[in-house]
Amino acid sequence: MARAAPVTSPTPRPAPLADRSEAVLSRLQLLVTRKLDGMLQGDYAGLLPGPGSEAGESREYRPGDDVRRMDWPVTARTTTPHVRRTVADRELETWLALDLSASLDFGTGQWLKREVVVAAAAAITHLTVRGGNRIGAVIGTGGGAPAPTRRWRAGPPPARPGVLTRLPARSGRKEAQGLLRAVANTAIQPGRGDLGALIEMLNRPPRRRGVAVVVSDFLAPAEQWARPMRKLRVRHDVLAIEVVDPRELELPDVGVLPVVDPESGELHEVQTADPRLRQRYAEAATAQRATIAAALRGAGAAHLRLRTDRDWLLDMVRFVAAQRHARTRGTTR
Repeated sequence: MARAAPVTSPTPRPAPLADRSEAVLSRLQLLVTRKLDGMLQGDYAGLLPGPGSEAGESREYRPGDDVRRMDWPVTARTTTPHVRRTVADRELETWLALDLSASLDFGTGQWLKREVVVAAAAAITHLTVRGGNRIGAVIGTGGGAPAPTRRWRAGPPPARPGVLTRLPARSGRKEAQGLLRAVANTAIQPGRGDLGALIEMLNRPPRRRGVAVVVSDFLAPAEQWARPMRKLRVRHDVLAIEVVDPRELELPDVGVLPVVDPESGELHEVQTADPRLRQRYAEAATAQRATIAAALRGAGAAHLRLRTDRDWLLDMVRFVAAQRHARTRGTTR
């Protein structure tokens, strides 16, 4: 239902940002610097504070020390119980899971949904790349199956599995800009993506605790991605950024409107002049978004919704400010 989009060419094409990625990314960095810089002070909130895992100096055992940290070689050499101190990890590792399947190649507002995905990735990258922090990404696109331009009476053809790409986590602004260029230049393919498999790529191989950001429209069935999201939350702080277009929430009254599922290619003609149809569509869309919100809440992920017809940067500023206030509430005056 909510995947419907105006009919477009089924031919795979480069990302809209590909031919102007440098200028767009430079502008995004400037916008983020002006609006968001300084709002996420303290990279080690949430699961990150702790004793760390890097071996440090040894000291004599004191009552209450964790016996699992006993330094047995020093204890045997000195005949006095010693424990090994550890050095806390001082760099944050952030991973982005970016859904660039065919349903993201759509937009009726100021932006395409895929452009909002790239913008959100640029903002997160700029905020986390400081201080030697590392950032990596996994990108999911469609499977490349040809999208037909007619209605299939026997159902749409089976789509090939989605294509998943991993960009290794690295530190430094130069490497971060390279990652963003790779994201902006990713070509969207027709065919269904697999959001559950995309999120699962952040779970395997296991990584040390950090931050995981999933950016998608979450239009895939919740049962496909909810379990991997819950598994991801066990070890990481998780932020889910949901990208929404207004036409996915309600239909305009424009008469007969041809719409196509960009992932399966199934074509329909919808009579939008029917007020009952528009009402049913709005009710189904509301129920769908409520299901998505409930699944993300059940997974323990922070939830940020960005729309293509609104100022995504202002929404992100408000979200960051609210998160910072929630973390400091009750601890400061």
